[in-house]
Amino acid sequence: MPTGPSPFTPTEAEALAEEKFRDPLVTAKGERRAHVGLHRLETLWFNTGSLCNLACTTCFMESSPTNDALVYLTAEEVARFLDEADVGFDASEIGFTGGEPFMNPDIIAMLSDALERGYEVLVLSNAMKPMRRHEAALLELKQRHGERLTIRVSLDHYTRAAHEGERGANSWEPAVDGLRWLSDRAFSIAVAGRHLPHEDDGAARLGYADLFRRENIAIDAADPSRLVLFPEMDETKDVPEITTACWGILDTDPRSIMCASSRMVVHKKGADKAGVIACTLLPYDDEFDLGETLAAANHPVSLNHPHCARFCVLGGASCS
Repeated sequence: MPTGPSPFTPTEAEALAEEKFRDPLVTAKGERRAHVGLHRLETLWFNTGSLCNLACTTCFMESSPTNDALVYLTAEEVARFLDEADVGFDASEIGFTGGEPFMNPDIIAMLSDALERGYEVLVLSNAMKPMRRHEAALLELKQRHGERLTIRVSLDHYTRAAHEGERGANSWEPAVDGLRWLSDRAFSIAVAGRHLPHEDDGAARLGYADLFRRENIAIDAADPSRLVLFPEMDETKDVPEITTACWGILDTDPRSIMCASSRMVVHKKGADKAGVIACTLLPYDDEFDLGETLAAANHPVSLNHPHCARFCVLGGASCS
């Protein structure tokens, strides 16, 4: 069984300079920091709570069986934001993340509500025991709503050793078995993974393709919407700050960045009610709190965090 640090953790990397990502308006070099406005709310995310059945080595959410910093959302709270999305926004997709969403006691009611309203629904899960407890309910949702319900399973690598180096001993077989259960029953499924720091995208996709063939899992590893490979997420590693000039230098449209098309609802422990944050990656940073309604959250976001550069602008990634 693997021991030591996760294979995804870089062992040699220049540390992030302390003066970076301090001022929401200017960079450490005094240049104007880039901001991204909400072009269109395409995906509304709900963080169902930070509790998880696993405690992964490099989880940016710090999810675990004991972390309840984000308390369980209720079906009533989700309905309040869906009501607002229905009349004031043009969202097409509702995403549920965690923690492990299937640990939330209201998860089936939440999924059903979003599906009944006609949304495409994406659930991020590790496909382990919490999901398997809901097999009958999931089959009923699939029968009623078909491919509008997609479950994206986290499988950190196509090898057991690397996956368990991140997620812990004995986490591989239950995850693959859960993914196979979904595939055998023709659910709309996807996998979220990563490649090792020195492994390119092509090699990773070939590795996953071989795994899917061996396990008889119906996923096309060449389809980036069905095998989503995320960049390295180490916020201590050095990364450039994003300035307004970067859009032209990088030939990148600000509307392609995740916060131009999504927001996430969370309920922080101790808060009176759920609120909206700018990004799925930054649930604990108060700087990215945007208010208690979707309308209040409809304003530009300062790219004042290493994740903004590493994951979105330079990494070209999105959780949707």
